[in-house]
Amino acid sequence: MKRNLLLLTAFTIACVACNNDSDKINQPDFLAKNIDSTVNPADDFFAYAEGTWLKNTPIPEEESSWGIGNLVQEEIYNRLRKINEDATIKSSTSGVEQKIGDFWYSGMDTLSLEKQGLQPLKADFDEINAIQSTKDLVNVTASFHNKGIDVLFSDYVSQDDKNSEVYAYQMSQGGLGMPNRDYYFNTDARTEGVRKAYNTYLVQTFMQLGNDSGTAVKNAKGVYDLEMRLAKSSRKLADLRDPYKNYNKMDVKALSNLSSNIDWVNYFKNINAKKIDSVIVGQPEFYSTLNREIQSTPIEDWKNYLRFHVVESSAPFLDKKTYANYFNYRKSLSGAAIPRPRWKRVLDAEENAMGEALGQIFVKEYFNEDAKKRYTDLVENIRDAYKDRIRKLAWMSDSTKEKAIHKLDKITKKVGYPDKWKDFSDLKIDRGPFVLNMERSSVWWHNYMMNKLGKPVDRDEWNMTPQTWNAYYNPSNNEIVLPAGIFAVPGMRDPDLDDAFVYGYAGASTIGHEITHGFDDQGRQYDENGNLHDWWAPSDAKQFKERAQKIIQEYNQFNPVDTLHINGDATQGENIADLGGVLLGLDAFKKTETYKNGKKIGGLTPLQKYFLGYSYSWMFQIRKERLANQVMTDVHSPAKERVNGPVVNVPEFYEAFNVKPGNKMYRPDSLRVNIW
Repeated sequence: MKRNLLLLTAFTIACVACNNDSDKINQPDFLAKNIDSTVNPADDFFAYAEGTWLKNTPIPEEESSWGIGNLVQEEIYNRLRKINEDATIKSSTSGVEQKIGDFWYSGMDTLSLEKQGLQPLKADFDEINAIQSTKDLVNVTASFHNKGIDVLFSDYVSQDDKNSEVYAYQMSQGGLGMPNRDYYFNTDARTEGVRKAYNTYLVQTFMQLGNDSGTAVKNAKGVYDLEMRLAKSSRKLADLRDPYKNYNKMDVKALSNLSSNIDWVNYFKNINAKKIDSVIVGQPEFYSTLNREIQSTPIEDWKNYLRFHVVESSAPFLDKKTYANYFNYRKSLSGAAIPRPRWKRVLDAEENAMGEALGQIFVKEYFNEDAKKRYTDLVENIRDAYKDRIRKLAWMSDSTKEKAIHKLDKITKKVGYPDKWKDFSDLKIDRGPFVLNMERSSVWWHNYMMNKLGKPVDRDEWNMTPQTWNAYYNPSNNEIVLPAGIFAVPGMRDPDLDDAFVYGYAGASTIGHEITHGFDDQGRQYDENGNLHDWWAPSDAKQFKERAQKIIQEYNQFNPVDTLHINGDATQGENIADLGGVLLGLDAFKKTETYKNGKKIGGLTPLQKYFLGYSYSWMFQIRKERLANQVMTDVHSPAKERVNGPVVNVPEFYEAFNVKPGNKMYRPDSLRVNIW
């Protein structure tokens, strides 16, 4: 996946194309205004390419980062807001527009939100208060999972990694209040600050629920200690990357033996999961610990745990006080000083609740078939470049090359928006409490997911909306999904974008990146049909791992904040995809007339413009709090390293910016990563 969760935003429109650029050769280049000419690109390419923009563009107080995605999102937010406001004042009583209008109304009705307080959660609290046994605890857990409140553990339905033709019920570790296990154990000052903020939030929440200060402290400690025990048995970020170690298929009897204190048959019934004879457990040791905790942890601690998580998961959709407590904890992770404007938060919530419904209206107004065709053609240019690159590999045997090209040929491309839309007609949205609209949407998505069990796999489905600034590779479908939004350029028209920029910005950072995911450390382990299957000759797999180890070592050396280094193992898939994307975009670009004629564009050579176009896709700055959180929890490297990390392995970068021994960006051939 190209972007991390921080950057997952909704936007689109100024569609990029691969044009004939000869008539724009002498125009000033729009990237030039971002360049900091006081920095030598051979020493720090990111600072050179984006330095002036970084110096002149402060991060807004309400944001944890600011960059290219935010700039485009500002445009799309206003378009989405208009769609919502128009739907609110229309007289429609049914259909997509009714749902959009009523959702917007309920989210923006702050007077009602303040009057309601925690009252909309009464039914949830009543369920918790009625718990008297571990059986009741599991029943309420099932009820909460239906509503999107992921307590105790996580479960979902997706394709079976070893049989992509069927859906499987999957189970993984979860149930923590902080982002991952490391936040409970790391001893650096910043993480200790997050722990302190989290414990303060726990106490505040219990006081809001009616506890006196002493009882609130006691209950908070009980919840925190319980989560810490669950965290101790949770796998670290890098350990979650091995698809084989995190694939443990067993029948329901074996699951019951693993965690006998949970009546799984009854649980499955309560979550509407039918036709389950086997499950895939990601981390069995977590379920062993959970099984012990269900029996040994006092039931009142479990009830407090549930009470807190109900409030925490609902806080963004409730009154100011509840959200303020939540925000004050979350800013220890993000660094944002103030909350984002309410209308933007409502749009973000709508994206999660029924984004594809909104997307149906969006694409009618802001995207067209011509744009869809442009990017479909660009995908094929990148695919052809990858075929050529595979054929020329010196380290891979002919038999594995043949299989790799076969898999590459079978990668499905989905560009712009779906051909078939999800049907939200059964989702009830009204002008009542905002949090209940969100709860009903979670129930809708839960049932949508569970109803997949026992049915044929829908390979036409999209897991992102058209207005999303992101893209992904799905190994089980062997597909790349490229929403319309990912190709947008803020404030720019299509005719103003030359091939050099397009191949760096869209071809390298998105299309080439996603295709390479099919052949990164994880993706390469899936075959052309999307099954977890070893199709590599042993000697080729050994060569790949040795070459991938170089990229792990390279990124381990990066120290973006405090004493935290990038986890090269955990981020290797994204780093491999970044490097692959730069190489594939460049190979494809070399076949264009823009590259072949070699004429400067706005004072830049075609190669320089290509690399600056790639850098532009990562024009971001980020607060230290959010940066630390990203390094600890995200499989994506920070923006600066996503620029400087790949290009030092590309010979043409040295040519474009005269990088020589002694420059900080210089790496000798022996240290350069050479995989694809």
